[in-house]
Amino acid sequence: MDVSRIRALRGPNLWSRHTALEAVVACSAAERSVDALPGFEPRVRALFPAMGALRQTGHAGPVSLAHVLEAAALELQAAAGCPVTFSHTEVTFEAGIYQVVVEYSEEAVGRLALELAQALVQAALNDISDGAFDLEQAIAQLRALDEDERLGPSTGAIVDAAVARGIPYRRLTKGSMVQFGWGAHQRRIQAAELDATSAVAEAIAQDKDLTKKLLRAAGVPVPLGRPVTDIDDAWAAAQQIGMPVAVKPQDGNQGKGVTVNVASHEHMTIAYQAAAEHGAVMVEKFLPGSDFRLLVVGDKLVAASRREPPQVVGDGKHSVRELVDIVNLDPRRGEGHATSLTKIRFDDIAVAQLAAQSLMPDAIPAKGRRVVLRNNANLSTGGTATDVTDDVHPAVAARAVAAAQMVGLHICGVDMVCESIHRPLETQSGGVVEVNAAPGLRMHLSPSYGKGRAVGVAMINELFPPGHDGRVPVIAVTGTNGKTTTTRLIAHLLAAHGLRTGMTNTDGVYINGRQTDSGDCSGPKSARNVLMHPDVDAAVFEIARGGVLREGLGFDRCQVAVVTNIGSGDHLGLNFITSVEDLAVLKRVVVQNVAPNGYAVLNAADPMVTDMAPSCPGKVIFFAADRHHPLMATHRAQGKRVVYVAGPLLVAAEGAWVERIALHTIPVTRDGSIGFQVENVMAAVAAAWAVDIGWDAIKSGLASFVNDAHNAPGRFNVMDYRGATVIADYGHNPDAMRALVAAVDAMPATTGQRRSVVISGAGDRRDSDIRDQTVILGAAFDDVILYQDAAQRGRADGEVLALLRAGLEGPDQPSRTRRIDEIRGEFLAIDTALARLQPGDLCLILVDQVQEALAHLATRVKEAKEPASVP
Repeated sequence: MDVSRIRALRGPNLWSRHTALEAVVACSAAERSVDALPGFEPRVRALFPAMGALRQTGHAGPVSLAHVLEAAALELQAAAGCPVTFSHTEVTFEAGIYQVVVEYSEEAVGRLALELAQALVQAALNDISDGAFDLEQAIAQLRALDEDERLGPSTGAIVDAAVARGIPYRRLTKGSMVQFGWGAHQRRIQAAELDATSAVAEAIAQDKDLTKKLLRAAGVPVPLGRPVTDIDDAWAAAQQIGMPVAVKPQDGNQGKGVTVNVASHEHMTIAYQAAAEHGAVMVEKFLPGSDFRLLVVGDKLVAASRREPPQVVGDGKHSVRELVDIVNLDPRRGEGHATSLTKIRFDDIAVAQLAAQSLMPDAIPAKGRRVVLRNNANLSTGGTATDVTDDVHPAVAARAVAAAQMVGLHICGVDMVCESIHRPLETQSGGVVEVNAAPGLRMHLSPSYGKGRAVGVAMINELFPPGHDGRVPVIAVTGTNGKTTTTRLIAHLLAAHGLRTGMTNTDGVYINGRQTDSGDCSGPKSARNVLMHPDVDAAVFEIARGGVLREGLGFDRCQVAVVTNIGSGDHLGLNFITSVEDLAVLKRVVVQNVAPNGYAVLNAADPMVTDMAPSCPGKVIFFAADRHHPLMATHRAQGKRVVYVAGPLLVAAEGAWVERIALHTIPVTRDGSIGFQVENVMAAVAAAWAVDIGWDAIKSGLASFVNDAHNAPGRFNVMDYRGATVIADYGHNPDAMRALVAAVDAMPATTGQRRSVVISGAGDRRDSDIRDQTVILGAAFDDVILYQDAAQRGRADGEVLALLRAGLEGPDQPSRTRRIDEIRGEFLAIDTALARLQPGDLCLILVDQVQEALAHLATRVKEAKEPASVP
């Protein structure tokens, strides 16, 4: 069994809406059925007893090693605690070749699971039972990696709350920085800190002395204290303030370096050294009572916990050190912040605290004796928490909110020490000892005792008001032909409505009309980049097949999906997409991921496109030139939306309501004579209508969209060259050739006009698709110039030219005399064609290097217009 080409599908894809790995797996003849491998299945189950069924529901064929790999990779992740449920193995048309798809929650974990699954299969194949595959170690590896990779509980709770509201998110780093929403509506967090919180507020919160001064000015009770310079100064400050005292870093968080209830010089020495490891040190009065953490979000108290310091209870049998080890076995306790509790540290501070209780680490405390390992109660040092949200006195809540607002924090963890949370602080000598700019949420989400609180929901509500999902309208355009022009036209209509529009297509990335990237940008990475841009009110994405196959979609759902048409020649034969039917299934992914309140805009004249309608979770707008098409007539009769052509008019209708636009006001259609451009316009109008663009904006946008090399490069760009008509187009498949011939035939012809065409062929098409292009063009043009692309895409030198010539020499070609030339080099071929043109002639140039060829043509056109220089 050989595993190759592992792809991470990071968005909705051909197989599911889940993130997944897709691997191509080759199996030998014997490996295509486990029944042909005696004893294999019992051996693999002995190595991994929890592995589920090897045969998929609905899979009637033999179970191959690829199916075993699939099941093992999924079940290993599940055994490690990953929330995964989907997997699939597809038998391809190539004998012994399979596509194995396995869901992952964290990509690195999924890749490791696939690697371990291979090791499992190999061990079972080789009949090695000792040491070849250690199940316990494999699961431990996956669990440890998952803990490292996944979001911590605080950030995870906020993300979960966003997902529940339908707000999209994207993890920006391997840490806790996350973007919620898209474009102009986006917000960002770093753990429990919001983007709106200023660096100044964060700096204040980290400076404990400054924080106390501000809180005192706001009338919030705080303990006496001051910064100190060394141990002697610290001891002097303690005597001035009155012991016991608390010693802490002046700029710190998470309880790091904090020691409380310091009452001796020896304890002060240890406490000072612990605090000094984190920077400047301060000493303040130790307040008696319990330690409380109050969580403020915006102007509300949303949760409160009473925190207990790390402690053990004697059993009369085990030493303190052993009791700590026993407590740390609790599966809720881990290292860092990935688990709901943290392991208790046994360090110098713990030893000093034991000494204050007349105990040593190896002492065996009496049964029932409570032994405290630290005085501070932070969860990060092993403490526990009890929810007391419902017990907080309104005056205490008000002081917490006042503290957060005085510092300027939108999310704030306010640490209070007082005898009781039921009474105002002022009545019990309580006070605020610290505020935290990025508070941990574990104690509120999963308290050791009491009720967990939905603090993630409160934070998302602070970021986005009720009913707002943080999205901008996303329009996704796919199909075989017309995608780029339709994408550009839709973006133009949105801009005419005043929306700052982000656009991706095969020419580049554009933000509000400015190009930010060039090249083929029709994949998911470019789409994600647009959705990250803060100046985007709406987005229009051209969706090419390659990007969907490689990585899935760049978004979780769209408001509008446009499918222009499905035709042959669109890279068939690549990546196991071998037929037009396969291609339709792939393109359907966009329609399947329309929002429930969105629309699919579908070409009613293309049966493969109309078959996608039932897959749309939202509504459907059909478009077609023929309003009497049965599907169009039925759809409109049901009161649904359609767009069609009625004589010289383009019509949008919904039941009895209609809106009419004269085709002569839409330059790109050339008074309605260019059929494929009319189809592109209908699709664009339907998409704009679906996102509620006003009709005045639609009409003005259509009127101002010019089909030149700037607005739509390589999309039927018409130029005048010394009285001849030159058309530059990027058409590259048989359907495009038919549409171009129809468009050329619809253009006015002059007496004696000769038509010429300049064409090459993409080497990654099937032989038949390359030949068919010249079969179609040869019947419509008098002269043909064949040229070889700059990149042959795997073809031998001259191979594509030979296929093109074969199409011209076939039995279907006309018997008239025709000139056929072969030229090496695109620009030389263009210049050769231009040199032969006479006034009134027409030349169709099918460009390969779009921008470069158009620039070359522009130069030649400009030169032709310049007066000849006089010697």
